[in-house]
Amino acid sequence: MKIVLAYSGGLDTSVLLSWIKDTYQAEMIAFCANIGQEDELKGLDRKAKKTGASGLYIDDLQEEFARDFIYPMLRAGALYEGQYFLGTSIARPLIAKRMVEIAKAEKADAIAHGATGKGNDQVRFELTTAALAPDLDIIAPWRDERFREQFPGRAEMIAYCDSKGIPVQASAKKPFSMDRNLLHISYEAGILEDPWFEAGNLKHRGLFNTLSVFPEDAPDKAEYVTLDFVKGDCVAVNGKKLSPLAVMRVLNKLGGKHGVGRVDMVENRFVGMKSRGVYETPGGSILHFAHRQIESLTMDREVMHLRDSLIPKYAELVYYGFWFAPERLALQALVEESQRNVTGTVRVKLYKGNIIAAGRKSPVSLYNPQIATMEADPTKAYNQNDATGFIRLNGLRLRVNSTVNGPKNLSKLA
Repeated sequence: MKIVLAYSGGLDTSVLLSWIKDTYQAEMIAFCANIGQEDELKGLDRKAKKTGASGLYIDDLQEEFARDFIYPMLRAGALYEGQYFLGTSIARPLIAKRMVEIAKAEKADAIAHGATGKGNDQVRFELTTAALAPDLDIIAPWRDERFREQFPGRAEMIAYCDSKGIPVQASAKKPFSMDRNLLHISYEAGILEDPWFEAGNLKHRGLFNTLSVFPEDAPDKAEYVTLDFVKGDCVAVNGKKLSPLAVMRVLNKLGGKHGVGRVDMVENRFVGMKSRGVYETPGGSILHFAHRQIESLTMDREVMHLRDSLIPKYAELVYYGFWFAPERLALQALVEESQRNVTGTVRVKLYKGNIIAAGRKSPVSLYNPQIATMEADPTKAYNQNDATGFIRLNGLRLRVNSTVNGPKNLSKLA
């Protein structure tokens, strides 16, 4: 039996690699995806082989992540529950997709992951696999009672590594867990499970200040940034043409400097429970804000309202793990059509945690100041007298309803 394991070289995945190999008598192929987490990858090949892997893939997926996952999601304006920029959610289908590709190339029988049985990631990994490789088996040790009984805590994992000669650097556990990629960094669990606890209280422990400074520590002087969009995609920052990956890197640095994109929320997990998450998404928050500004100038009203009505559904699909599902692909087709004319330039001002609109322009702008002006309309495109009939027609059903059912009791509505 041959199994491909999502592997980082840390304590958990080192234990998983060895345990799965022994339990299933399998050949193990380790896979590590570089999606911007900036983890130390040096020596990972030697460590994986010493732990029991017959091979290791270390793939730089950052450009693909930015171009084929982050950018399409940004074109959709997706936010989960109005706050979360979906940084972890959007990374999982990419990782799982690459695992499936490796499994096929290696003629593996299964893939394995270290996601727990309480979280969203297990669903995301496995729904992606179901969509791309339905015949591939999946091994999830944290849902295996044998594994949980053998490793009820971190101490047992450390002892296991010592007995097996597995090279891991075990240190005191942080009072929270972290997950980082090109789009964001998340913090959850541990002390953050108390929703009354202020995340900033652990500033000295590296909480909530990895990608961005606290707003009160940001520069006292505002900074202006221009973003050029073509068909909904940011293609240049401050006049310099950049790839999607380079855009993310530049905006992460600028946004982080000014403390923007910080979110502390209680969210609804797909598996049914509520959880508290703290996020830093500096570059993504700037892109999301600026994208909306250029849409306001270039998108037809009804197209915008239709697309906006679908944002909660689109965000749910990403959060739940349905990236490769037919309904997400169908929604994406509508999104792409809506972005046909979303082209132009946005200027934003960054200041102490705030992103402030400072200008927008487009060669295909639908905004006509001569029509919108409060002064005389030189184009004669809008006749204010027409509004009388417009209002009367829209009020017709209200008048009929009031005539039949009687007028509303205003005192009860107050």
